[in-house]
Amino acid sequence: MIRINLLPYRAERKKENIRRQVGIYTLSVMLVAIGCYYYHLRLNSRIKKLRAEINYTNSQVAKYKKINREIEEIKKKLAILERKTKVIKSLDADRKGPVIMLDELYHLLVQKRMWYTQLSEKNNLIKLKGVALDNQTVADFMTRIEKSKRFSNVRLNSIRKETLKSKHINLKKFEVAFNRVMASPPKAQSKKGKKR
Repeated sequence: MIRINLLPYRAERKKENIRRQVGIYTLSVMLVAIGCYYYHLRLNSRIKKLRAEINYTNSQVAKYKKINREIEEIKKKLAILERKTKVIKSLDADRKGPVIMLDELYHLLVQKRMWYTQLSEKNNLIKLKGVALDNQTVADFMTRIEKSKRFSNVRLNSIRKETLKSKHINLKKFEVAFNRVMASPPKAQSKKGKKR
């Protein structure tokens, strides 16, 4: 029988298998390394983009914070101006109020039949003292006050007889109390409502 020694062939085959496995392993390690490097570059570019966006956003936030501070300053100044305007309007109304009230009381006076002797106002409550020729004059005066749009809640506090001894004239001394109605501020006329 012939014997063939196959040992070197098997050894050669084993070496070739080992080389192939080493080559595949090296190639797979290189592919993994290239993939990691590519992924690293991609992540770095995304990080740079995000940092740029963050920097831009931070600059915009700083810009808008500055604008917001300016807006808040303007709002505070406007609030102060509005308060000053309200104070000026109330002072103006308070300045004109007594003149208008006295004018209205003058027009309500029953001419040549009565006279005012004392007038006081506190918290829109007006107390008026006067002298009239008779009870009917006081009643007419109170009716005129009730019809007025500037006054309300008219009440007679007292009425009594007083005699002037030098001229022998009987007069009626009276005291009336009523409330002043606060006038609403005048509305600005719209331009559309005006006709030329």
